[in-house]
Amino acid sequence: MSEENKGKKPPVNQINIELSEDIAEGVYANLAMIAHSNSEFVIDFIRLMPGVPKAKVKARIVITPEHAVRLLNALSDNIEKYEDNFGPIKRTDEAPKFPINFGGTIGEA
Repeated sequence: MSEENKGKKPPVNQINIELSEDIAEGVYANLAMIAHSNSEFVIDFIRLMPGVPKAKVKARIVITPEHAVRLLNALSDNIEKYEDNFGPIKRTDEAPKFPINFGGTIGEA
């Protein structure tokens, strides 16, 4: 511990967050569906694969309305920072179109 930090208490509002290895890897999702009640928002993160008739929910997050607003603000702030660094994100109103085989060759088993 450095001399200047000796005797100092950590900030009261500091949270120690643990991130396990399996969670740190993340889960890919390319679709999100959101539903709400008067007391909560439910966000389902879904992986939709081309040529597969069934999509799977990979994660479901349930949050309070207050946290939904915080998430909206944090996401908006991060998108703004992303676009400042990398340019505007291409936006389209239509659903993504996936070729059945992702444009590669079709394998046989």
